[in-house]
Amino acid sequence: MCTRTAFGLILIAGVLLQACGVLPRLDPVPPAQTELAQIAGVPDARYWLDRDLGPFIQSVIRDNQRERDALAKAGQPADPMPPINVLAISGGSDAGAFAAGILSGWTARGDRPEFKVVTGISAGALIAPFAFLGPQYDEVIQGVATAIGPDDVFHQRNLIVGLARDGMADSKPLARIVAKYVTPEVLAAVAREFAKGRVLEIGTTDLDAGRPVTWNMGAIASSKEPGALELFQKIMIASTSIPGAVSPVMIDVVASGKHFQEMHVDGGVITQVFTYPPSTVTELLRATGKPLDRDLRIFVIRNGKLEPEWTPTKRRTLSIGGRAINALVQMQGTNDLYRIFNTATRDSADFNLAFIGSDFTYPHAHQFDTAYMKHLYEYAYSLSATGHAWHKAPP
Repeated sequence: MCTRTAFGLILIAGVLLQACGVLPRLDPVPPAQTELAQIAGVPDARYWLDRDLGPFIQSVIRDNQRERDALAKAGQPADPMPPINVLAISGGSDAGAFAAGILSGWTARGDRPEFKVVTGISAGALIAPFAFLGPQYDEVIQGVATAIGPDDVFHQRNLIVGLARDGMADSKPLARIVAKYVTPEVLAAVAREFAKGRVLEIGTTDLDAGRPVTWNMGAIASSKEPGALELFQKIMIASTSIPGAVSPVMIDVVASGKHFQEMHVDGGVITQVFTYPPSTVTELLRATGKPLDRDLRIFVIRNGKLEPEWTPTKRRTLSIGGRAINALVQMQGTNDLYRIFNTATRDSADFNLAFIGSDFTYPHAHQFDTAYMKHLYEYAYSLSATGHAWHKAPP
């Protein structure tokens, strides 16, 4: 018995030693060159909105000019400009079914606007491109948000392999779903809307830099680069890749003529939902010398509840750590809502918030529980179709 045990321990140790070598990657971008790094062929692919807003403000000015040109081409008046409708979809894992129901119910109600700007993070990143393209993609959103189970999203590794690799699961199943729905036709459709001045943004976290990255998905779709579709898909997957739980997404960049690799993970590491930087309106006035002079309407879909949820916690390390992280994420999401609300109030914007109410009590047996997701979708659909989804302020 002792011999067999010793042999087993030696075998496990050997496997671990073989597996624990550092996984290959190109060098990370040096700190001083972080903001200089670019996607080859797509110089305007992203923004660093936690520092200098200059590049972002110039991009907004170009977006507005494309919008004016598109209106003129269509024979529509550009003065006054139409309202700016902003839709922000938060993270929330399988609670993304809530956003799917809100959007479909909104379509059924008949007053869903066209959004000039759509943003998404984590679960919201999987929905945002289709919300951006309009109601004709509601069935895709419903399918992605309600009809997938755990095995359709991540491939779990065993404990030993997971600890030795870069995540306890890989996202190959999710990559197949994204590739199924994010097709060359979808990429072309996003590019056409980008040409009209509309904006689609997805957030990820550059783990080496420890900073949020906002990806200009319309610019990527319009780039005509051979790898544009693959990059578009990788960003969507990266935005959902919880560090440690799922392998990160490696993205190739160029800085100062050298090739590097960035490690991107879930945008929710930094923020759960975003619209635009708080000083955007002020910076636009400074750059153009003109006030915004158009109505601004903000719609935020929070895929989660805002009240803390009581959960019995086992006296075990993983249970305690997991519960603490869940509480942290929920509070972070609530703080994001107050930040957006305060910005909207200062900019005289019409603020609208949809979130899962305390009246939704269907049991959540496990992650990506299809029964839970379908009930959540139906709950959100009913709220939205009857006009009861939106709140004018966080509670």
